[in-house]
Amino acid sequence: MALSHDELWPRAGGWAAPAGRSDAVVLGVPAWRTSLSPTGSHATPSAVREALRRYSPTVLAPQPLDLSEALRIADAGDIDGPDGPEGEARVRSRVAELRAASDLVIALGGDNSITHPVALAAGATGLVTLDAHFDLRDGVSNGSPVRRLVEEGGLDPRRIVQIGIADFANSAAYARRAADWGITVITIDEVRRRGIDDVVAAALAVVGEGPVHLDIDVDVCDRSVAPGCPASVPGGLAAWELRSLVRGLASSTGLHSADVVEVDATADAADGRTVRLAALCVLELLAALAFRGRG
Repeated sequence: MALSHDELWPRAGGWAAPAGRSDAVVLGVPAWRTSLSPTGSHATPSAVREALRRYSPTVLAPQPLDLSEALRIADAGDIDGPDGPEGEARVRSRVAELRAASDLVIALGGDNSITHPVALAAGATGLVTLDAHFDLRDGVSNGSPVRRLVEEGGLDPRRIVQIGIADFANSAAYARRAADWGITVITIDEVRRRGIDDVVAAALAVVGEGPVHLDIDVDVCDRSVAPGCPASVPGGLAAWELRSLVRGLASSTGLHSADVVEVDATADAADGRTVRLAALCVLELLAALAFRGRG
């Protein structure tokens, strides 16, 4: 269905390719081959771009602001064949290039395996994950990026915060690994007990001044709002909780890279609710960037 046109109601997305320095750049990383669950996540970057066109780039609070006017936003297209050692090398090379010419790189997955090459290339010294899972598995898959960043990338696990870890979605062995390594874990129940603002402040205090990478695994959300995430479960975060966490965490001047992952556009509900939520996470990242330092 064609979208309506109104000169006074511009649409988000449709950003041009990078040309010179950008405030933020979007990059598609359609990885899927090592996923532990069957997935069509390679179709998601293009689906998120299409969903962005359904939204306005205007933030209403704390003051009305058109993000496309306030920020220089670019879209660098997709990485071709991002899976495997050679694919990850291409991801690292491109992210490093884009990060050198922008304040924020937003990687559109694809599955969670992309967190490893993206965070590594961005030079992250701190990591926050919004995820129902620890992602500390052995091997190379969408269940192993956090372990790989520690063991292969040298990331200090004491500067990792995992928000939204869920009951019945993890094993005791990986919970012990997180505890042994000194990773800060904030469960879904704890998020709700403490509140968004307190959790954001605590997480940013742990990861330090940066560079920080934010991993937005949409399967942290309740399955009713994220049916297109293979591993989402009933009882996860509400959509508004995820969006609030993303904007709060991205308000830190130390956050320079992020990924939005684990959405299978081919398995979404008919109304595209999961892909649309992923697109809103992109806009929340941009909103936080735009308001940094504005008070």
